[in-house]
Amino acid sequence: MKPPKFTYHAPRTVEEALQLLAEHSTDAKILAGGQSLLPVMAMRLAAPAHLIDINRLEELSGVEVDEDGVTVQALARHAHVEAHEGVRRRVPILAEALRWVAHPAIRNRGTTVGSLTHADPSAEMPAMLALLGGSVVARSTEGERVLPAEEFFVGPMESALRYDELALAARFPAPPTRSGACFDEIARRHGDYAMCGTGTMVTLNDAGRVESLTMSFVSVGDVPEVYDLSPLVAGAAADEVDLTAVGERAAEMIDPPADLHATADFRRHLATVLARRTTRTALGRARRAASGAQELRDEEQV
Repeated sequence: MKPPKFTYHAPRTVEEALQLLAEHSTDAKILAGGQSLLPVMAMRLAAPAHLIDINRLEELSGVEVDEDGVTVQALARHAHVEAHEGVRRRVPILAEALRWVAHPAIRNRGTTVGSLTHADPSAEMPAMLALLGGSVVARSTEGERVLPAEEFFVGPMESALRYDELALAARFPAPPTRSGACFDEIARRHGDYAMCGTGTMVTLNDAGRVESLTMSFVSVGDVPEVYDLSPLVAGAAADEVDLTAVGERAAEMIDPPADLHATADFRRHLATVLARRTTRTALGRARRAASGAQELRDEEQV
């Protein structure tokens, strides 16, 4: 199928793009990677009268890494973010989750911020933004605002972005010291939408015992949410956590939908399996991170 007719715009500056958004408002869509937008236009599920292509705005193509985390700008491709050494060092779970996004051809063109604005509950990036407590920076001709993950996603395929706003960047905070995280998912075929995916983060205290355990899921709800399992495991030694109880609790906390791909009960089963699997890996990574932090303190004292 072919998309309906539209007027194509290719702004050369951010200000020009914002002016076009303000002028055309509800009749305009932003084109960045296009891996989500173009298919829905071809299927006539979206019919914007104006398409604003921001690919000439090279100032929006970067990835910035500092001690506090990672900032991914609007035109940074999934593949670029995934391969970025700074991202792998500061927020390794982000790079890990990006490997599960569709196929290499899609990751080479698709943008991380674009995936967030698409707000698909079956996508990996919204779950990562929620788990890490991240935010999206949006700008219009009226000014700029920062939208935390818990406010950004308001429904399936629906974000809190106004029609006249451009998502400039997404901020993914670095996990706390002595933390470990893991992402895994299960799909019928690699690259398909996940029937269930799970991101898990574990933080240990100074004594090496569990301080917090949080999870975010893919394909189990209308919007990504963070589930706190800390009361179940707080104070336990890293090698004494009851993974069976973690899996059972995770399944109890979610309310997954049923569709052509999986029943609700099957998704709960997958959540149980993935919760155990990712918690085990995250605990191991947290223990290694805690050991490294202790060695560093010991060296500083010498």
